[in-house]
Amino acid sequence: MVLRNDDERGVVTLTLNRPHAFNALSEAMLSELQRELDAIARDEGARVVVLAAEGKAFCAGHDLKEMRAEPSLEYYQKLFAQCSDMMLAIQRLPVPVIARVQGIATAAGCQLVAMCDLAVASRTAKFAVSGVNLGLFCSSPGVPLSRNVLQKQAFEMLVTGEFISADEAKARGLVNRVAQPEQLDAELEKLVVTILAKPRAAVAIGKEFFYRQAELGIAAAYEAASRTMACNMMDNAALEGVQAFIEKRPPRWNQREKR
Repeated sequence: MVLRNDDERGVVTLTLNRPHAFNALSEAMLSELQRELDAIARDEGARVVVLAAEGKAFCAGHDLKEMRAEPSLEYYQKLFAQCSDMMLAIQRLPVPVIARVQGIATAAGCQLVAMCDLAVASRTAKFAVSGVNLGLFCSSPGVPLSRNVLQKQAFEMLVTGEFISADEAKARGLVNRVAQPEQLDAELEKLVVTILAKPRAAVAIGKEFFYRQAELGIAAAYEAASRTMACNMMDNAALEGVQAFIEKRPPRWNQREKR
């Protein structure tokens, strides 16, 4: 259900592979994603994760047939907790995660896009948090959605369940870049190459702090930022980067520092 491909640069591609079911997040797929994310977290050679999908849909959310088969409060609490844990694992990875959105992303599928650090979408992709149309308000998808887009725009999506286009998703801040379908991989590669040119340690430190400070008040955020930058400055890659700037030359990062 989840295919993994690693290239020699440390780019790990995880591909949702249930195209017949619009890549709905079944319990099995959630488990497989969790397993892969946990493995990547331990892999010091990983530099970037790309979350992709096969078929017409990126992800249509939870598997509603599976959900309806066992209607109990205990089951639903367990299912949504499992999904939340997997979503948080994306944010906790020390490397950037980029969503490659080639088709529709609805409900928990839209949540998946919002939880990724970056997103590149095909111009034909569409996005919605459409649970309300079925009587189920997309509360969990609303958590990262409201941290990506402005509050009123997020609530409008949640309360209407209406689709927005890829261009509108970019304007609202849900995705970073939009490309024609045939240019999607080329646009994604531009982003990947730019990230790979930076030291892994600096990116890891920055990603962890970026999300942590967002939950703090401004004074606490500045205090935490000062500590983080001081620690970052002691890293060999940062010391070399600053020295290179002073000497007006490109930084000489070796592979170990980059990784």
